[in-house]
Amino acid sequence: MDGCNEDMLARLERIAAALERMAPAPRPAIDLDAATAFIWDPRGSLQPVTRVNRVEMVLLKGIDRMRDILVENTRRFAAGLPANNALLWGARGMGKSSLVKAAHGEATATVQERLKLVEIHREDIETLPELMALVRRMSDYRFIVFCDDLSFDGNDTSYKSLKAALEGGIEGRPDNMILYATSNRRHLLPRDMMENERSTAINPSEAVQEKVSLSDRFGLWLGFHNCSQDEFLAMVYGYADYFKLGMSEEQLRAEAIEWSTTRGARSGRVAWQLIQDLAGRLGKPLSI
Repeated sequence: MDGCNEDMLARLERIAAALERMAPAPRPAIDLDAATAFIWDPRGSLQPVTRVNRVEMVLLKGIDRMRDILVENTRRFAAGLPANNALLWGARGMGKSSLVKAAHGEATATVQERLKLVEIHREDIETLPELMALVRRMSDYRFIVFCDDLSFDGNDTSYKSLKAALEGGIEGRPDNMILYATSNRRHLLPRDMMENERSTAINPSEAVQEKVSLSDRFGLWLGFHNCSQDEFLAMVYGYADYFKLGMSEEQLRAEAIEWSTTRGARSGRVAWQLIQDLAGRLGKPLSI
């Protein structure tokens, strides 16, 4: 009888050991004081970013109105006041994501690093409710959840998860969180996708409204448009002055016009690419 009990006990111990091996490893503790910015790991943790790829606010030219609105919204949120989710949409390379990071950088100086920037990748957007649950438990901090280049295509239905997470559901969005997103599309969906919904749906207007209502969850719509030549030149002059390239305005103008012409575009990104090329030719390092 004792032998049977010992055999049963050994089996139970083996089963318990096997279950422990199958169990997921405990999630590491999150140290929010380790950094001011993090990347969301969909497995349930935040990875600190030791150095944010950030451009100084003074270098963002030609977007003054959008800058002022987003900075003010961010400051209100950092101070514990009501603030809106923001969608920054429009032309490529005009500083949408740079403005988000710069606004966060300015605001952190006033809240003793209690304001955290958390980037969530587009492909992880379905795990946003899990991130929100984590944020809700960390009420001593305030979080800007940032998704760069957010858009949806084809039969992708993850936009429904985002829509419900932002304003729907019983709990709603945590008071200590807002969402900033950038996109080339005002409604986050391609025009042909919306037109297809209109042409194939039993009730076309209702189908389109279902898609468009996602962007309505963002209280701020900030549009970024292609810049003029004067605005492009102001960007180039601003960069050159900041980094002390030592080139004359006339020479910079000629270089800028040729550079934008060969690329068929004018934007903050194109201006920065020119500055990198000029600095390389001049043998001057760039450090932001």
